[in-house]
Amino acid sequence: MAALKTLQQLARQHGTPLFVVDHDVLRRNYATFRKYLPRVQAYYAVKANPDAAIVKTLYDAGASFDVASMPEFMIVHDCIKNLPIKQRQDWIWDKIIYANPIKANETLQELDPYKALVTYDNSEEIRKIRKYAPHSGLVLRLKVANTGAMVELSSKFGAASGEAVDLILEADKAGLVVEGLSFHVGSQTTNFENFVQAINLAADVYKEANDRGYTKMNLLDIGGGFPAPYDATVKPFRELARKINAELDRLFPKNIQILAEPGRFMVATAGTAVSKIIGKAVRDGKLCYYVDDGVYHTFSGIVFDHCHYHMNAFKKGPAQICTVFGPTCDALDVISMAEELPSDLERGDLLYSVNIGAYSVASSTPFNGFPPARVVHINR
Repeated sequence: MAALKTLQQLARQHGTPLFVVDHDVLRRNYATFRKYLPRVQAYYAVKANPDAAIVKTLYDAGASFDVASMPEFMIVHDCIKNLPIKQRQDWIWDKIIYANPIKANETLQELDPYKALVTYDNSEEIRKIRKYAPHSGLVLRLKVANTGAMVELSSKFGAASGEAVDLILEADKAGLVVEGLSFHVGSQTTNFENFVQAINLAADVYKEANDRGYTKMNLLDIGGGFPAPYDATVKPFRELARKINAELDRLFPKNIQILAEPGRFMVATAGTAVSKIIGKAVRDGKLCYYVDDGVYHTFSGIVFDHCHYHMNAFKKGPAQICTVFGPTCDALDVISMAEELPSDLERGDLLYSVNIGAYSVASSTPFNGFPPARVVHINR
């Protein structure tokens, strides 16, 4: 994150609430991912933070992209819009996966000219793709264990392993090409065995498909879920990478292309929120601070991402357990009921929250008329 002095200077310059993105951290996170998973191409999950400047920095670093809507697709497309059409189509085929298994007919029609990779997990989606995007390459998403993930996804997406090869053969019969398999172990997965089990399941499906005569698959997408280091309980990324590398090397030959969809891992530690205390009260004997950011804005991850963000004061002093409220009139707008902060903070003093780059400003709203935080980018 940016130095505390820099954060204070930016708050004075731009006002609050403020969301600061450090692009050096983005580049460092991408380099770390590539260092420890050298066989895996990183497809940044744009939904984690779709800011165009973040996408551009990762594009320049060599990233590929996981998109889940046409607006996300077009954010990435803007990075390559000056390339010749043929070169642009080749880049999209190799560097973008549309990883939302359920797509509207209109979306498929828009995607078809790009011949993009798309995921699916059911027969109805096969019929839709055949009709509206027949030039797409298909990737079958498998249902895998999400045990220990902060946000589980397996209840909404994924084909059961017992029906997987039938869905591959059904797509093949429809004249479509299934390029490979994908899975997602759940967001912020600290249970590393989820990855081990999922890779083994995918290897079993690969083998069954080969045994039943389908030999066209050449990729595996191991999804997202790579945990951000929110606290000391999250084991180092290199430990997870060691497990993943061992299973990939054991089960998948070198000619199989390996993809992943890191979102949170790339951007969480690159974002810092700065807010200002706008009110102070004692309620039922407890000190309460009110700030100009909240769960409808940068701290939306508290509601939508099951995440807890700690508030920190720039000033030092005797601390006590406080409640921190956001600025809206909704009682849901609570950042924390138990935050340890100095007891002598005043209106106008600043607070900051680190590691808030993922699933935060991405879901901000103008609820109650309060605007989302101003976004400021640091490129050192």
